[in-house]
Amino acid sequence: MNYVSTRGGMAPQAFSDILLEGLAPDGGLAVPQALPRIDAATLESWRGLAYADLAFEVLSRFVSDIAPEDLRRLTRAAYQPSSFKSADIVPLKPLDGSMALLGLSEGPTLAFKDMAMQFLGQAFEYVLGKRGATLNILGATSGDTGSAAEYALRGKKGVAVFMLSPHGRMSAFQRAQMYSLQDHNIYNIAVRGVFDQAQDIVKTLAGDLEFKSHMRLGAVNSINWARIAAQVVYYFWGWLRATRGPGQQVSFTVPSGNFGNILSGHIARSMGLPVRRLVLATNENNVLEEFFRTGVYSPRGPEQTYATSSPSMDISRASNFERFVYDLVGQDGNRVKALWAQMVKTGRFDLSAERPRFESEFGFVAGKSSHADRLDTIRSTFESKGVLMDPHTADGVTVAARYVESGIPMLVLETALPAKFSETIQQAIGRPAPVPPELAGLEALPQRVQVMDCDANRVREFLEKHAKF
Repeated sequence: MNYVSTRGGMAPQAFSDILLEGLAPDGGLAVPQALPRIDAATLESWRGLAYADLAFEVLSRFVSDIAPEDLRRLTRAAYQPSSFKSADIVPLKPLDGSMALLGLSEGPTLAFKDMAMQFLGQAFEYVLGKRGATLNILGATSGDTGSAAEYALRGKKGVAVFMLSPHGRMSAFQRAQMYSLQDHNIYNIAVRGVFDQAQDIVKTLAGDLEFKSHMRLGAVNSINWARIAAQVVYYFWGWLRATRGPGQQVSFTVPSGNFGNILSGHIARSMGLPVRRLVLATNENNVLEEFFRTGVYSPRGPEQTYATSSPSMDISRASNFERFVYDLVGQDGNRVKALWAQMVKTGRFDLSAERPRFESEFGFVAGKSSHADRLDTIRSTFESKGVLMDPHTADGVTVAARYVESGIPMLVLETALPAKFSETIQQAIGRPAPVPPELAGLEALPQRVQVMDCDANRVREFLEKHAKF
């Protein structure tokens, strides 16, 4: 299994190479030359596997340059029951009728990002150890990627993490999770701007190939294919738990900001998983919903990117969307390159001629949710089912209800536990969300963060001063 760029300008590379590279040299994103296919008999043979062993089976289809016995050891280290609050790792949590939550927030930072980051932490340390190399991770977070990456990589040999976040635009709990870490290899940088601007800085510095090579820069954002591959696992897991036999269809609803989470569902479906629909749910920052409704992709500027009560989705330029467009245009790297050049020039591109294929060929539908919708869904689900959900998951449940079909399970991907967004929970049900005992007092801990203007040169200088060599 080798990987190429969505923009056609990268020679095929092995998994370990793209793991360390992040953004492709031509500015595109790494994708498999060809996706593996999973037939019905193989899928049925996986029903009795524990999560770590299912992860090995799925990831081994994407990783051909790590010995199978080593890869199995990495997946078992990543998905130890002791690191998760559920013995199942990812439990199914029933709601109304055929709707259920896929419980992805049982990991150490209470968010779905742990599901991929726990594997990335193991993989980074393994590959760097084999190569006797070091890596400086440069990432941007709208809330949960940062803490999941930092908890997975804290204290790891050969790795330093530099995480950008939008100053004042995360919940108090999210800030505390990141900024309270005092590990020598963790650096938090809060930039005065929105997530899209922080993400632009990451892409600017990663696109400076001389600087990237000199500083040994890598990525943990979902521009890193390894994260997408690790997230594919839980789509297979959810299907195996929601069905009883071969060929049964399941729909998934995914709260979406940077498009990585639902892209993993698209990959799973393309591998042969019987997925009926992939329902994309957005908040008021609905650029992606607008695309799937109209076929026009028109990202908004910082001033039109709203600060909402589901802040991890306050994103207008979704990095992973490029990987889907690559498939949509027949894996034509030159066309993808031209589309992104057009977007830089005009601020948009139009693929409305492809709209009929969005659902018929790829299974995509979309919807958006508002602050009032979130509060109502949180409140009504808690009162009727005793299930308390975070605002992003509530966006998912709100939109999922519009697409429920008789006889087809609808799994909503849980985004985080409600403790991370207690202010909104208080508004919805009149009291704050319960905090896990081990995290009580987190917000009172000393915090270490560097606040700076949203300027790539300022970040460049900080990296040059603190990077690991």
